[in-house]
Amino acid sequence: MMLSYALQTIRDRKGGFLGAFVALMCAAALITACGTLLETGLRGTIRTERYAAAPVIVSADQNVHKTTVKHKKGKTKVKHKAKPIAERAWLPDSVTQRLKDVPGVGKVVPELTFLAEPSTPPGARDASRPAYGHAWTSAALTPFRIAAGRAPRADTDLVIDRGLADRAGLEPGDRLTVQSTQAPRTYRVTGIATPGRGDGSGDGALAHQTALFFSTQEAQRLAAHSGKVTAVGVVPADGTSADQLKDAVKKALSGTTAQVNAGGDRGPVEFLDAAGARVRLVSIGGAMGGTSLLVAVLVVVGTFALSIQQRHRELALLRAIAASPKQIRRLLGREALIVGAAGGVLGALAGIPLGGLLYGEFVSRGAVPATLDRVVSPFPLLAAFAATLLGAWAAARLSARRIVRIRPGEALAEARVEPTRPSWARIGAGLALLAGGIVLVVVLGSLRTEPASAPVTFLAVVVLATSVALLGPLIVKAAAALLRLPLRMTGPGGRLAHANLRGNAARMAAAVTPLVLLIGMTCTVLFVQPTLDAAATAQARDGVRADWVLTARGPGVPGQAAGQLRTAAGVDAVTEVVRTTVRVGLDKYPAQGVTPAGLGHTWDPDVTAGSLTSFGAGDVALSEVAADQLGVRPGSSLKLTLGDGTPTTLKVTAVYARGLGFGDLTMAHALVARHVDNPLAATVLVKTDRTKDQLSKALTKFPNVQVKAPSAVGTLQAERGQANAEVNHVAMGLILAFTAIAVVNTFAMSISERAREFALLRLAGATRRQVLRMLRTEALAVLLLATVLGSGIALAVLTGFSVGMTGTAAPAVLPLVLAAVVGVAGLLALTATALPGRAALKPRPVTLATARE
Repeated sequence: MMLSYALQTIRDRKGGFLGAFVALMCAAALITACGTLLETGLRGTIRTERYAAAPVIVSADQNVHKTTVKHKKGKTKVKHKAKPIAERAWLPDSVTQRLKDVPGVGKVVPELTFLAEPSTPPGARDASRPAYGHAWTSAALTPFRIAAGRAPRADTDLVIDRGLADRAGLEPGDRLTVQSTQAPRTYRVTGIATPGRGDGSGDGALAHQTALFFSTQEAQRLAAHSGKVTAVGVVPADGTSADQLKDAVKKALSGTTAQVNAGGDRGPVEFLDAAGARVRLVSIGGAMGGTSLLVAVLVVVGTFALSIQQRHRELALLRAIAASPKQIRRLLGREALIVGAAGGVLGALAGIPLGGLLYGEFVSRGAVPATLDRVVSPFPLLAAFAATLLGAWAAARLSARRIVRIRPGEALAEARVEPTRPSWARIGAGLALLAGGIVLVVVLGSLRTEPASAPVTFLAVVVLATSVALLGPLIVKAAAALLRLPLRMTGPGGRLAHANLRGNAARMAAAVTPLVLLIGMTCTVLFVQPTLDAAATAQARDGVRADWVLTARGPGVPGQAAGQLRTAAGVDAVTEVVRTTVRVGLDKYPAQGVTPAGLGHTWDPDVTAGSLTSFGAGDVALSEVAADQLGVRPGSSLKLTLGDGTPTTLKVTAVYARGLGFGDLTMAHALVARHVDNPLAATVLVKTDRTKDQLSKALTKFPNVQVKAPSAVGTLQAERGQANAEVNHVAMGLILAFTAIAVVNTFAMSISERAREFALLRLAGATRRQVLRMLRTEALAVLLLATVLGSGIALAVLTGFSVGMTGTAAPAVLPLVLAAVVGVAGLLALTATALPGRAALKPRPVTLATARE
C-alpha cells in the first residue's frame, strides 16, 4: 500500500520530484566518472609495443622498499611497502650472460633505451609519440625489419622508423641531427624500419613512440651507463612455452633483485610513465571521488529538504488524519528510493561517457599517457547506483525529521507559517561544523606539503559550506535585517523581496547554500595553484644571481654547451641545473643537481643554517620544510634513494628557505646527472660581463640553446605550475559543473513552487513586471549574501593554505577572476529565477489562486 501511494504521489507531483531526480542523476554520473578513473588506475592495462616478440622481459626493480617489523603482545607483524622511483632503473649486463645458458632459452636480447630527440620541422613532430634511441641489436624484440636501406654499422649511421620517415620526409641517405644525452650529432639515415607484426598504428609505425636505432657502440655511448642495460628480452627455444620460460628465468635469477615480466606485465617496463600514471590516477580518482561524494551529499540533502518543505502542508494533513511517524518515514523513504533508482540508473549510464571525456582531457594535458588503457566495468556503475539509493533514502529521512517528530496540530500550523528559528539540534550541528571548519583551516596552516594540504583544503570548504547550510535560516534573517533599508529604497519590488527574505528564510537559505558552495569551491580551485606558483616564482626569481640563463628548445642544454662557456673569456661561473625526484625512505621529494664550482656567484637559496661554501659531490642541502620533516641539520648524514633507485648517503651542509623555487633537496650535478633519464640541464646559470649577443655567438654549435634574462627562471617555474593547474582544473571541473547545476535546480524548484503566491500578488494589484522585479531583487540579495559567504570561506581556506605552504598569509586572489566567478554565479541565479518565474506568471491569476493545492 505504501509503495503504491508513493508511486501515486510521484505521478501527481512530477514537478516537485524533478529537482531531486536531477540532483541524484548528476550525483550518480559524477560518482561513476570518478570511479572509472579510480578503476583505470587500479586495473588499467599497459600494452607492450617494442617488446611484442619477447614473451619474457627481465628488468630492474622500479620500486624502493621498506619493511617494518612490529612486536606486540607476543606477536610479530611484518609489513612491507613499496613506492615507485622516478627514473629508469638499470640492470647489470651480467644478467645477459647469466640467461644464455638457461634451459629453454632460445635467444637473449639486451635492450638499451635512452633519450634521442630528432631535429625535425615542427610539423613533423608528434607529441603523442616521444622519441627514444636503441641499439639495432634490440630491433628483434618487436621485431623491426628494414623496409628500405640497411642496418647501422658505423657510429654515424642511423635507422629510423617508418612513422618518423613519413612525417619528416626522410629517405636513406638523408642527414638527421639528433639531440641525445650528449652534444647534438648529425647522422646519416641508412635505413627505414617497420614493425614486423602489425603492432603499430597501421601506418608502419608504433602507436605510442618513435624509434631511432644506432650502432651498438654508439648506443652504449649515448646511454651513458657502462656495463648496464635497460632490460633483457628472452625468446624461448622451440618447444618451450612462455610459462615454462618464465619459470626457468625466475629460477636462474633467484637471489637477485631482477624482475621477470611476462604477458601484460611487459607494458609497464616499456612505458615507465604509464606505470607511474596509474598511481597518479588512483590519487586523482580517489580525491575527486571523495570530494564529489561530500558535495553530492550536501546538494542532495538540500534538494530533498526543499522538496519536503514544499510538501509540508500535505504531510501535515497526513499526520492530522492519523498517519503515524513511521508511516510518513516509510512513505518518504519509498519515494526517495523510487526517484533514486531512476536517477541512479540514468546517471550511472551517463557517467561512462563522462568518465571517458575526463580521461581524454587528462591524456591531452599529459597527466595520463595514452599508453594506459581506460578500464570500463560494471563496478563503478553499481557503486554509483548503490550510493545514489542510499543517499536519496538518507536525505529523505534527514529532511523529514522535524515533521515526523512534532504533533499533528503543530505540523498544520507550520505548514502555513515558517517556524521562527531552526531546531536546536540543527543549530548545534551547524555550530559544530563551523568549529570543525575553523579547526581544519588552522590545521591547514601547519601543513607544509602539497599532498597533505590539498585534500584538507577542499574538505574545509565543504565543511564550512555545510555549516552555512545548517545555519542558513539564521544567516538569511540576519542578512535581511542588514539589507532592510537598501531593499526598501528600491520600491515595491524591494519591499516584497525583503519580506520574503525575512518571512521565508528557510526557503531562501536553500538557494543560498549551492551558491555559497559554487563560489567558495570555484575560488579555492582557481586560486590554490596561483598562490603556490606566485611564491615559487618569486623564490626562483629572487634566488638567481646570474646575469644570463640558458634554456633549450627541446630536452635540455647539453653539458658541452656549458663546458664551452666555462672556457670563454669574461665568464666567472656556469652552473648547470638538472632536475629529478628522490625518495628518503618512502617519501618523495623534488630535487635538483647543481654544479658546485662558483655556485655562490649564480645561486642564492637563502641559506638559514650551515653553508654552501664547500659544497661538493658528497653533500646535500635541504629546504627548511624537508629538514624539519626529516629531522636533520647541517652535519647530519642523510640516506636517500636517487631517481634510478641507487641508494646513497650524503652529508647535510646547509638548510635553505627557498624550497618552493628550487626543490627540497640540492645535490651535486655530477651525482644527479648519472642517475636520471635526461642528464641535460633544464637551465644553465651564467655569471659574466658578456652581452647576450656575445654569448649567443659562442653557442652557435648549439642552435637549440637560447640565452635569456634571469627572469626566465621564474617564467619556467610558472609554466610548470600552470601545467599542474590545468590538471587540477580538469579534475575539479566536473564537481563545479555539478554544483552549478545544483544552483539552477534549486532556484528553479524554489520559484516554480511559488506560482500560487505570485497569483495572489497579481490579484492584489501587482503587475507581472513588479513580480519579476521582486524575483530579481531576491536573486541579487541571495547572490550578495552567497558572494560574501563563499568568498569569505575561500579566503579563509586560502589564507590557511598560504600560511602552511609559503609561510605568509598572502593568497594570490586575482580580482578579475573573482569578478568572473561572481558574474557567472549571478548569471546562473538570475537565469534560473527569470525562466521559471515567467513560466509561473503565464496562467491567469484567478485560475491559480482558486486551484486545488
